[in-house]
Amino acid sequence: MAMSMANSTSISVTLTHLPNCNFRHSFLPNSNSKPKPTRIRCESTISPARLSTQPNLDGALADTVVVGGGISGLCIAQALATKHPNAAPNLILTEATDRVGGNITTIQRDGYLWEEGPNSFQPSDPMLTMAVDSGLKEELVLGDPTAPRFVLWNGKLRPVPSSPKDLPFFDLMSIPGKLRAGFGALGIRPPPPVHEESVEEFVRRNLGDEVFERLIEPFCSGVYAGDPSKLSMKAAFGKVWKLEQNGGSIIGGTFKAIQERNKAPKPPRDPRLPKPKGQTVGSFRKGLAMLPNAIASRLGSKVKLSWKLSSVSKLDNGGYSLTYETPEGLVTLQAKSVIFTVPSHVASSLLRPLSDVAADSLAKFYYPPVAAVSISYPKDAIRPECLIDGELKGFGQLHPRSQGVETLGTIYSSSLFPNRAPSGRILLLNYIGGATNTGILSKTEGELVKSVDRDLRKILISPNAPDPLTLGVRVWPQAIPQFLVGHLDILDSAKGALRDNGLQGLFLAGNYVSGVALGRCVEGAYDVAAEVASFLLQYSYK
Repeated sequence: MAMSMANSTSISVTLTHLPNCNFRHSFLPNSNSKPKPTRIRCESTISPARLSTQPNLDGALADTVVVGGGISGLCIAQALATKHPNAAPNLILTEATDRVGGNITTIQRDGYLWEEGPNSFQPSDPMLTMAVDSGLKEELVLGDPTAPRFVLWNGKLRPVPSSPKDLPFFDLMSIPGKLRAGFGALGIRPPPPVHEESVEEFVRRNLGDEVFERLIEPFCSGVYAGDPSKLSMKAAFGKVWKLEQNGGSIIGGTFKAIQERNKAPKPPRDPRLPKPKGQTVGSFRKGLAMLPNAIASRLGSKVKLSWKLSSVSKLDNGGYSLTYETPEGLVTLQAKSVIFTVPSHVASSLLRPLSDVAADSLAKFYYPPVAAVSISYPKDAIRPECLIDGELKGFGQLHPRSQGVETLGTIYSSSLFPNRAPSGRILLLNYIGGATNTGILSKTEGELVKSVDRDLRKILISPNAPDPLTLGVRVWPQAIPQFLVGHLDILDSAKGALRDNGLQGLFLAGNYVSGVALGRCVEGAYDVAAEVASFLLQYSYK
């Protein structure tokens, strides 16, 4: 599950995948700074770096100011430093709270280590590059690529195929359902409509009802905590959408993409990067908080904590003036460019004095609530039929909304990475809420734990097992931005309004722009850094 709440509140926990597709659960905030979640229990002992807030600006004009110290903002700053060192030597990153990391929340206590924001990442080359450049290569931990992922169907946890060779044998789908999916992928299905399709419309048309109901619907609950009847296929799963557009069918587009990739010479891979085996997920030895802490340490005095941006204005000479409330009083900065990595609703308020159209567009994005419930049971509480060689093995499980359980999904944290729970105990991270269950905001901590425990006893935990040990319950009131039908048009409207108002040098970034998974925020950071560097190299301050 990739509860992904990167710049706002997203949950990123890569849990499962379809053939050629990463099965991620985006259940909790991934990163950037955002509305404070409801903290119910536990204080983090791995709190993200708290750095000096003393200004060190020397009256100089900043090349760029990054607004927001979550994962997107930090990674943009590091990407500028490592990939474009001459573009923005005078960079400042400001964070409204007293720590960096945004929704990345790692907690360690009593022999347990757990995440209450994003849980893991897909170890793509950009993600690995960011880790290596942050000095964390030796701290990387990767999950077992052979570990199964499960989907609940008709009262049983059923493994998801991990490779094409598994497709004929897995029992999550019927033979007619598999045949329908195969023929549809080849192009034997209704043609695309004129209107923008939802995820549900696209999948039912291309792959059939069973693929949607048993694989994609729970996948959407995992990645977006969203409603697939409203999510945009083009915006949420653009790579798959493009396959049909470019090749006439999903299979046709796949072959065409392979041909085009083979024609273009592949640049040499960075020899510093580790080589993950198979489809897996990654973290760090002491949790995801190691990444923002490491980046912040490298940025040093460029990071300003407890700096709350109160206003932004355009200067006559082309730059921008930013006024902050800081522990030392009001501080005004001038910069050639500004990168907003805060949630869209925060950016909307800040940009309204500059562009009503941009502000109105950014205010339209919706972030439903999600809760992360971390609990532990003794190992012998696991149902015998759920054990493999006497152990709980796997990434975790997803629950379609049709199966009568409230919990969106469960990650087997102590099975996924080492040293996450004491000997004899298992650690489970559960996500509950989302776009189809906003009522979690009215529930108490005890009620949320009771709901999760009730669901687990139907599936994974023996009915007569002792009550779970509750480690932490964190409610993110505005968790993951929903990439609904029309999302890309709204985003283009906001960016276009900034251009039309002569606001070149203002950049929008974060998970509502790049994607909700933690890895997508990192990949998007490199893209934004390149865009900002190009602007600054052409910048002529008058």
